[in-house]
Amino acid sequence: MLSYLLQRFLSIGLSLLAVSLLVFLMVHLIPGDAAVAILGERATENALTELRKEMGLDKPLYQQYAKFLWDAAHLDFGRSFKTKQPVVDEIRRYFPATAELTLAAMAFSMLFGIAAGVIAAISRGKFLDYFSMSVSLAGISMPIFWLGLMLILLFSYFLPILPSSGRLDTILDLDIQTRTGFYLIDTLIAGNFTAFRSAVAHLLLPAITLGTIPLAIIARMTRSSLLEVLNQPYITTAYAKGLTRWKVISKHAMKNSMVPVLTVIGLEFGYLLGGAILTEHIFSWPGLGSWLRAAVEARDIRAVQGGVIFVATVFMFVNLIVDMLYAYFDPRIRVGDEAK
Repeated sequence: MLSYLLQRFLSIGLSLLAVSLLVFLMVHLIPGDAAVAILGERATENALTELRKEMGLDKPLYQQYAKFLWDAAHLDFGRSFKTKQPVVDEIRRYFPATAELTLAAMAFSMLFGIAAGVIAAISRGKFLDYFSMSVSLAGISMPIFWLGLMLILLFSYFLPILPSSGRLDTILDLDIQTRTGFYLIDTLIAGNFTAFRSAVAHLLLPAITLGTIPLAIIARMTRSSLLEVLNQPYITTAYAKGLTRWKVISKHAMKNSMVPVLTVIGLEFGYLLGGAILTEHIFSWPGLGSWLRAAVEARDIRAVQGGVIFVATVFMFVNLIVDMLYAYFDPRIRVGDEAK
């Protein structure tokens, strides 16, 4: 296990090095002058020269990249040229909102995706199977921006029961002390259940929008994996021992079919972190995606580099955690001798 972990950490380190090089080159290959984008076209030549010197743009690319790597190794991504705040502090400020949205979307997609996949598998060839897979196909096919706008139109305009923007009602937001950055937790700590209900209401539409595509993918993968396991000889043996259908599926078939599903969940969680930009923009969600989008538009090089490296790091460690879970969901596990 120790050797495996060392190999994985080495792989993560090399992957992050490749990501850092890629994002560094992409940021510097964007047409236009970053100094002009920050100061504006009316800035004097002296001001532009000073800013280029401050940003390190007057040095060769290899020196800029070497300094970027050295600073990143010390968790220092410099200061944002737009807000004048340390990039690390900006990430710490905006990431909880994105994490809360991503976790809610992932919980929604796992709960309904796995349930839909199981129902489709045990009802193979029947109405529930066709219905679940048709809904899954529709979920994969719908663009996020279209689904988000339709949900806003339905639940915020025609049926005004859910808010369409922000994380909390403005009046309530002033009364909440931010401790963790997760509003669902902070409102509970404060004992403000009115604010908690408001936070849940604000989270529903963006979480459903962001989680629909992963839900559909998880449902299809669960169905496929569970059907494959249900056709194995040891499942027939379990039935022959007198186990009920529910016990066979819940204790043996589900456990052994979870490995490919866990792989998909881990990958989709990472994709949600990077794919939250559109959802955050549609619902005015003040998270890391909105912050990165604004940084790209402003040519805020340090913010873009730091944000991308951070998201890539989280993505890789999430996948490492998923790999660790394989020890529990081991496909070599077989039915025990008990037949209760």
